Amino acid sequence: MISAGFKASVEDVDYDTLQVLKQKHGIAPELAGCHTTSVGGYFVEGHVPAADIGRLLSEKPVARGLTAPGMPMGSPGMGPQGDPYDVLLVLMDGSTQVFATHG
Repeated sequence: MISAGFKASVEDVDYDTLQVLKQKHGIAPELAGCHTTSVGGYFVEGHVPAADIGRLLSEKPVARGLTAPGMPMGSPGMGPQGDPYDVLLVLMDGSTQVFATHG
């Protein structure tokens, strides 16, 4: 994220604290990834590419945030190759739509 121009800080938290954070943002278990953050009033969950976050902040959709559920191979930090995966936009009602497809 830093190499993509974002300011970032990392805070290691225990499992229970992380689950509370996910609940606060309304991240359903099936949408969860391994990392949770917030930026510009949105949450970002999992291995979401920096370009997708930049697009989110530029377009400013009415939504809760972005997620790359699970740990998709080929996503940032998960190796250079993998299966195609979707980044989902989580709408205010908790439903999702594909925001970007990678791979």
